[in-house]
Amino acid sequence: MVIHGLSNLSNGQQRLGITEPISLAGPTEYDVIKTRELEKYLQDAGLYESQEEAVVREEVLGRLDQIVKTWVKTISHAKGLNDQLVHEANAKIFTFGSYRLGVHGPGADIDTLCVGPRHATREEDFFGELHKMLLEMPQVTELHPVPDAHVPVMKFKFNGISVDLLYARLALWVIPEDLDISQDSILQNADEQTVLSLNGCRVTDQVLRLVPNIQNFRTTLRCMRFWAKRRGVYSNVSGFLGGINLALLVARICQLYPNALPNMLVSRFFRVYTQWRWPNPVMLCAIEEGSLGLPIWDPRRNPRDRYHLMPIITPAYPCMNSTYNVTSSTLRIMSQEFQRGSEICEEMEAGDADWDTLFERYPFFEAYKNYLRIDIAAENADDLRQWKGWVESRLRQLTLKIERHTYGMLQCHPHPGEFSDKSRPFHHCYFMGLQRKQGVPVNEGEQFDIRLTVDEFKHSINAYTLLKPGMGIHVSHVKRRNIPNFVFPGGVRPSHPSKITWDSKRSCELRVSGQNGQAEMSQGAVSGADDGRKRKRSEDNMDDNSKVSKSLTSLTPFSREVHEDRTFISASSACSVKFDETEVNNMGDQKSEKPSLQFPSGDSETNGSLRINRELDPILPVTDTSISNEEKLSSDKIISGPYEAHQHQAFPEEPEELEDNNAGSNQVRDNRDNSDSSISKLAVSEHPVISKETCSTQLCTNGGMEELEPAELTAPLLCMNPAPLPQKKPLIRLNFTSLGKASDKEVNNPELEKPSMEA
Repeated sequence: MVIHGLSNLSNGQQRLGITEPISLAGPTEYDVIKTRELEKYLQDAGLYESQEEAVVREEVLGRLDQIVKTWVKTISHAKGLNDQLVHEANAKIFTFGSYRLGVHGPGADIDTLCVGPRHATREEDFFGELHKMLLEMPQVTELHPVPDAHVPVMKFKFNGISVDLLYARLALWVIPEDLDISQDSILQNADEQTVLSLNGCRVTDQVLRLVPNIQNFRTTLRCMRFWAKRRGVYSNVSGFLGGINLALLVARICQLYPNALPNMLVSRFFRVYTQWRWPNPVMLCAIEEGSLGLPIWDPRRNPRDRYHLMPIITPAYPCMNSTYNVTSSTLRIMSQEFQRGSEICEEMEAGDADWDTLFERYPFFEAYKNYLRIDIAAENADDLRQWKGWVESRLRQLTLKIERHTYGMLQCHPHPGEFSDKSRPFHHCYFMGLQRKQGVPVNEGEQFDIRLTVDEFKHSINAYTLLKPGMGIHVSHVKRRNIPNFVFPGGVRPSHPSKITWDSKRSCELRVSGQNGQAEMSQGAVSGADDGRKRKRSEDNMDDNSKVSKSLTSLTPFSREVHEDRTFISASSACSVKFDETEVNNMGDQKSEKPSLQFPSGDSETNGSLRINRELDPILPVTDTSISNEEKLSSDKIISGPYEAHQHQAFPEEPEELEDNNAGSNQVRDNRDNSDSSISKLAVSEHPVISKETCSTQLCTNGGMEELEPAELTAPLLCMNPAPLPQKKPLIRLNFTSLGKASDKEVNNPELEKPSMEA
């Protein structure tokens, strides 16, 4: 197989990647020490499985390989094939994902692929006969076939080990035992589901071929996976980073620093991606068009590819963007986390931080004042599993709709996981943090009304073809003080916010420096004739700022949070989010806020001591004296992006749906039929407050008018022409009306009722 992206450096070392490395420097004594500390930290964190569990996994894979070989011979005989073909009939098991990469942890599932011959069909044989065989085995438990998924899969546990089993049907009568699935010819005459199923293995194997040192790659990737989970940015379906996304990002850093140890690779990971000019793509090798005519990621030809905000391209044919789920909100959050990591790594080099600092948990339920809560429920475990998968595949659309309908002025931060109330069976709960975009002027009485956006989202959720009685969804707004206890560890709400963290200290420093900057500006405006008064005022300001700094650092997290909130809240800058709180909740007892919910316009800056300054420029270069000029020049050239052809086109206006989730493309039915369905669990407001002629979600101002422009979603590029923004919509003048408050209701009836609304 030809491996693209390989060449030789001047010193004889093999070059991996599409560019020259940024640095060929080897590790220092400091790097060796810090790498040992990191490896011990990951060991102590329980990220490595025991030898006993590793042996069990090997046994499970061996047994599974025997089962599929028996299965293919059985169906070959049943289909009347001759004795020779029955004797030669074969199937083979491959692994991919974290297990194949060697970064799986205790209790992790094994991603597996069964490759079978042309006469072994997916529908009848794989999900039919093989499913029956597994069902009869006592070692197999929790067997769940998902034939309608974007990539069909069978999920089960074998001797307690979780297994995800895909199927690829090749155009071969006999599967050789030494089959090499890395060859592009293996995709000849394969159906789309087979191509997708093979893609995982092909990408994983190619990643391992394209990194200079597999052991350093694995340690670094294990570290970055742990970091992403602790910081709440590990979830592909939520628009953050999944396992394969992180693997590709880490592999690219390994290519750019081929002789570095994990300590340096972690530091350079944050440094490079803090400065990366998205939407320039991250690629491990050149994109090959291939000879089979399969669609590849190409923004020059494919209009949808032009709207991908954070393209990370898979290295195996057909090359695809692995991060099409990323939205402007999730990109903003990830960029800020990259910057945070870069700053902490600099502090570690100076001896002012350690690995604990980097891996501090993100305090999601202390970071915002307002949250969107999505509850789902079903009648039994199987229904909940199906309902959960469908809802999770559509949650990204809610974020997109809110961003689009508020012109990017209301920002969402989805929590990457779900929560369950143990007192309520067959129930899951999701949360999104809400904040106003910073830097936008706020008018008195201004508020967001997203009720119709939520209704639109619920209609799309209710368009599930497999909807069953008992499947329900409820969307509501909750304030931080009303977050349910079951989301906290042990079900106990902390009496005070988390201990003082790096984030809280950083937020405090930025706030104090901002006060100093304002004082300096006011001093500069004083005329020379008032020098005496100016000096006096300067001394007073310095004393005041010193007192503020001391008082902020001496306060406990809770009291500091109150101090900050009081400083920034004012009646003239209040903003509210309106939700349809009159909707009846069929999920059981649940406290709801009133529909008019106040939070300050500067919410994201004043959410308490633990709120990170979320508006740091995510693309500004990090100042680090340890970088050589040569390394910096190489870094700037690479970060600017090698694949800029798609950046120079004038893109049309963004389509209504940026990227519909393929996982449920065959599970949607007409909403018009659904509106009269007896099993519909969702009701729409009978008296919409906002007319349909305007946007489904409006930025409302009591008794006033506002001119809105779409938010700028893409970052400027360095060393090249800036990417043209989507054509701006004309300024829209919206007439606003006062909205009455609806009364809160708590209903225990499991049947959803239509809400009553007061105009």
